[in-house]
Amino acid sequence: MEKWKELLCLVPSAPEWQINWKQIEDSALPLIVQKMKMTMQNPLWHREGDVWTHTRMVCECLLSFEEYRKLGRRKQEEVFLAALLHDIGKIPCTRIEDGTWKSPNHTAVGARMARKILWREYVFCGKRELQEFRETVCTLIRYHSVPPHILEQKNPEHRIIQIASNGELMPDFSVELLCLLEKADMCGRISDTEEASLEMIELCIAQAEESGCLKAPLKFPTAFSEYAYLEGRNIMPGQKMYDDTWGEVIMMAGLPGTGKDTWIREHYGNYSAISLDEIRKQMKIRPTETQGAVLNAARELAKSYMREKMPFVWNATCLTPILRRKQLCLFKDYNASVKIVFLETDWEEQMRRNQGRKEEVPEQIIDGMMGNMVLPERFEAQRVEWYCI
Repeated sequence: MEKWKELLCLVPSAPEWQINWKQIEDSALPLIVQKMKMTMQNPLWHREGDVWTHTRMVCECLLSFEEYRKLGRRKQEEVFLAALLHDIGKIPCTRIEDGTWKSPNHTAVGARMARKILWREYVFCGKRELQEFRETVCTLIRYHSVPPHILEQKNPEHRIIQIASNGELMPDFSVELLCLLEKADMCGRISDTEEASLEMIELCIAQAEESGCLKAPLKFPTAFSEYAYLEGRNIMPGQKMYDDTWGEVIMMAGLPGTGKDTWIREHYGNYSAISLDEIRKQMKIRPTETQGAVLNAARELAKSYMREKMPFVWNATCLTPILRRKQLCLFKDYNASVKIVFLETDWEEQMRRNQGRKEEVPEQIIDGMMGNMVLPERFEAQRVEWYCI
C-alpha cells in the first residue's frame, strides 16, 4: 500500500467514527506524539495539560460535529489530519516567558513541520491531487488561529479575503473549513475563554459570508485587480483596476533538482533568464559561501532588463516568503507583472535529478531547505501557479 494511503486509513469513518489512537501513537507518528506529550501549554487557555491531550480532545470534538460528518470523504481526511497536526509547532516553539508557557509563531512553524512529514514520510507529493491535499492540510494549520482573533486584524475583511484566495490553488481549502477546524480546537480544551472564542469564530464566519468568500475565493474582474486588493491597496473588494504593467516577470520557485532549468527551456525559451547558479559559477562563489554579491549582481541585471521593459525569468529556489518578497518588491517598483511558478516532484526523483546536476547539493541541505519551505500563496503576485513534474 502506498504510504499516503496508510495514513488516510487512520481517518475515522461512519458509522463508528472511532479513532485508533494506539496505531497513531505506536506506528503512524510515534516520535511526534511523544514530543507532544512532553510539551506543556498555558493553563489560562489549556487547563487540560499537554499538547497531546489537547490534540486528542480536538480530534474527538471534530468527529462529533454534524457539519464534519456531512463533508465529502476527502475533506474529512484533510481536516482530520489538520486537527491531528494542528499544534505540532508548539514542540519547538514552547518556552516559559514571564513565568508561563507560551508558543509564539507555532502555527507557521507547525505548517512547515506538517509539510515535511506529509512530503517526506508519507509521500504526499509529485502529483497534483497529493500536492493539493497536503497544502490544504498545511494551510489549515497555518491559519487555524485567525478566526478567534479576527477582530484583532488591522482590516478583518481584507485578511479573510486574502486567506480565502488560497482556494484558487487548492480547491478544497475554504474559510468555512478553517472555521470548522478552529471550532474543534476551541471545544477540545478546558478553558474559561471557550464561549468568547466560539463567538469570535461565528463573527469570522459572518464576515466571510458577507464578503463573499466563506465557501470559495472572492471573484475579481481581473488578475491585476485581485492582486491590487490582496496586496493591500486602498480599494473596494472586486473593484476593477486599470492594469498599467508593461509585461511579465516569471519567478521560479522549487527545491534544487526539481527541474526548473528544463521547465524554463520548454515554456519560456524565448525569455532571458537570470540564474543565480550561473552567476555563482561566473563569480566563482560556492553555494555554501556568502551570497550577497551573487544576489546583488542578479538584481542589477534584472533592473537592466526592466528598464528596457524586457520580460525575463528569475531562476532561483525562492522557497520562503521573505526571500520572495524582496525580489517581488523590486519587480513591483519597476511596474512589472509577476507570475510565480512553483515546481515539485517526489523525493526520490528529486534526489535523482539533483545527483545529475553539475554541482550536486548535499541531501541534508535540501532536507533543511524543505523544512523551511513555504509554497507561494495566491496573494503574493498577480499570478501564482503550482506544478508537479
